[in-house]
Amino acid sequence: DFATPRAVLTGHDYEITCAAICAELGLVISGSKEGPCLIHSMNGDLLRTLEGPERFEGPENCLRPKLIQASREGHCVIYYENGLFCVFSVNGRLQATMETDDKIR
Repeated sequence: DFATPRAVLTGHDYEITCAAICAELGLVISGSKEGPCLIHSMNGDLLRTLEGPERFEGPENCLRPKLIQASREGHCVIYYENGLFCVFSVNGRLQATMETDDKIR
């Protein structure tokens, strides 16, 4: 027997650097090297784009997602390469940010 993909998720222009699956909500959240994080349904539908805070955007401060975690309650925590944590709702709304100089793995 061969496994076949359930869905093909599209929307990123660059390589995927992090991803999280929230089976309880039926969501897949992914981040790419030079782009925003995307929320897809498990069926492959693109639902939302998660944009970081405006003050960090631009070529010199590109938000590169490094780690993503989703909760059952519908929150998504993203850690960016520049030391920024962001919390988003599954509706794509930025709820909180925090900067750190610590190295997070």
